[in-house]
Amino acid sequence: MMKGAKFSSLLVLFFIFPIAFAQLRVGFYSRSCPQAETIVRNLVRQRFGVDPTVTAALLRMHFHDCFVRGCDASLLIDSTTSEKTAGPNGSVREFDLIDRIKAQLEAACPSTVSCADIVTLATRDSVLLAGGPSYSIPTGRRDGRISNNVDVALPGPTISVSGAVSFFTNKGLNTFDAVALLGAHTVGQGNCGLFSDRITNFQGTGRPDPSMNPALVTSLKNTCRNSATAALDQSTPLRFDNQFFKQIRKRRGVLQVDQRLASDPQTRGIVARYANNNAFFKRQFVRAMVKMGAVDVLIGRNGEIRRNCRRFN
Repeated sequence: MMKGAKFSSLLVLFFIFPIAFAQLRVGFYSRSCPQAETIVRNLVRQRFGVDPTVTAALLRMHFHDCFVRGCDASLLIDSTTSEKTAGPNGSVREFDLIDRIKAQLEAACPSTVSCADIVTLATRDSVLLAGGPSYSIPTGRRDGRISNNVDVALPGPTISVSGAVSFFTNKGLNTFDAVALLGAHTVGQGNCGLFSDRITNFQGTGRPDPSMNPALVTSLKNTCRNSATAALDQSTPLRFDNQFFKQIRKRRGVLQVDQRLASDPQTRGIVARYANNNAFFKRQFVRAMVKMGAVDVLIGRNGEIRRNCRRFN
């Protein structure tokens, strides 16, 4: 993406989230901790070299954090009643990676870089490593002081398209953003329990979901006999691209909500556009990620800069 296009996108987003973007800015740490983004990038690269599924893990962490109390790293808190203990967050991982990044940043620039920004930057860097777009994202978020599992209300895999879109629009995003963000399933992994009914006993019929490609049904049955998880993009599971959208147009969506995107009148046209133009999908994904990263953020004197991402100061 050209620099002018990046600036134009950020300018538009400023008018959508004016308060947040008034204090979030690209290069927020350029003076207070100039090596911050390099430290994050290097540690994410090391981890990706060992396990490329880190991209999916960080995307999940970022989404689950931002959509509960905003992008404030409240998901990272360790306690018996924190967000981390809620059912939908049971599959979130790579907390150790965030800890390692935080430790290096604290050694270089004590009490300067927020855990919320670490998650945001690490996710951005992991997407690029998986073949996704390179983009700048504003920083300057502060960490929350509240984390309660009762606040976690995230959509499940059987949610309707209208319900899924409403979930995003309630946070200031639009339908293009919603579909682009769900497109992150191009590198996603799903627990077999999330779709087992679709391949064995859909809605009590004793038969697979008729909207699922029969070849995919057979493949997923074989996968789930030997593994607890399956790739949500059966074409290029570790590559960040638009193959996910091509797959769901062929009735090869693993999760029910994914498959519904391709047939619902509200989203099928967007799915077709993303499937037909990888560059367009990636541009829209960047736009959606920047918008999501500004949802209900803490800025200025609000919140804190944690010294340990797992504990409040």
